[in-house]
Amino acid sequence: MDISRRNFFVAAGAVSIPLLLAGCAGFSTAGTKPTPRKGTLTFTTWGTDSELAGFKTAIARFEKANPGSTVTLNAVPYEQMFTNIDAQLQAGNAPDIFRVPYYTFGSYAGRSQLLDLTATLPSGFSDRFTPQAWRAVQNADKPFGVPHHTDTSVILYNKALLASAGVTAIPTTLEKAWTWKEFEGVSEKLRASLPDDKFPFAYNWQGNGVTRWLSWLFQADGRFLAKDLTSPAIDSKAGRAAVDFTKSFFDKKWVPQNDSVKSTTYASDIWYSQTAAMTWGGAFLLPDAASTLDFEWGATFAPRNVRGGSDFGGNALVATAGTKQPELATAFLDFMTQEKSMRDFCEAASLLPTRADLVESGITFAQRPELSPVFIGQASTVQAADSGQVASPSMSKIITVLKDQLEQAFIGGQSTDATIKGLSDGIAAATAS
Repeated sequence: MDISRRNFFVAAGAVSIPLLLAGCAGFSTAGTKPTPRKGTLTFTTWGTDSELAGFKTAIARFEKANPGSTVTLNAVPYEQMFTNIDAQLQAGNAPDIFRVPYYTFGSYAGRSQLLDLTATLPSGFSDRFTPQAWRAVQNADKPFGVPHHTDTSVILYNKALLASAGVTAIPTTLEKAWTWKEFEGVSEKLRASLPDDKFPFAYNWQGNGVTRWLSWLFQADGRFLAKDLTSPAIDSKAGRAAVDFTKSFFDKKWVPQNDSVKSTTYASDIWYSQTAAMTWGGAFLLPDAASTLDFEWGATFAPRNVRGGSDFGGNALVATAGTKQPELATAFLDFMTQEKSMRDFCEAASLLPTRADLVESGITFAQRPELSPVFIGQASTVQAADSGQVASPSMSKIITVLKDQLEQAFIGGQSTDATIKGLSDGIAAATAS
């Protein structure tokens, strides 16, 4: 099974800011020499081949810059990752460092299982990141990790199928992204052009990817959590608009029935087989798509409504609260988010940076480099308030609520009013427990 197409799916404009931490290892300020760190760290992660290669390269550079330091990398399948981590945390033998999706981060930070980096990160460290990225690693306004990279979903489209339906005006800038109304028109053209066993698009909300449904809520300028992150906010005009619109995908046969939230068939596979003309997909798909697809394809921006909005995917790097090497662990987290480390990792693995300077200057993916600006532009539509909700300590429980209620809405015939009530009640219970 190809991790870049399956396992990872289950996981899944800024200003220039001066770099206050310019040293290549340890922490330093202008005019000072970095202090090498010594000791041994254990680091557990999953990843594609490109990601694991990037981690190994960065670790070698860190060890060279810090003579006497060792970082032992333990790569595991995604399916086993957090079962193992949870058991190790319970037993008191967890790794010093591990990788965690933003939507899972809050549950670990909320249980005091991660190292509070407030005392070990130097002043100004947060300035290197975009606001939405830094907000995604906060718990009670304290940092419990570093935003290593992000990813977001854009529309990947089959050029021939869109052209045959007369869809020729493909947005080339974020400002010209289709509105919901325009996207509806595109979908109707495709539905009329395609045979009954093919569909206008497939959406990538399967499994824990259900958090990508929230993009529609954000585009309607809505929230699912109140600003204090302790009560539901989805019972709103925006919440109803998002449920209504996404329910219509199934009612109008714009997506196949097996594109539901709890389906075991992933949206990318539906698109790969040319059963759908478009799909939503992250940048991590680019290497696989570039090497395997035998049709011409491109990428454009996700639709917008009241505003643009998108999913804040990707992963943070965190240190466990019980690490015996807090200073070395912090130095490693710093190193992994320095400019060269992040650029090299993201370009090779087709992932998006969280550093403000790299967002501003742009990066160039190793595969389909011309699509890099589409993904970086789409990621800029994520607001700090959006990523902050997804990093809530209650998010793992809220994911279950989203799965259950949206499945009923999409293929179970549940009304929008009943879905909103189910979502609101479920989120209230999740945040109270």
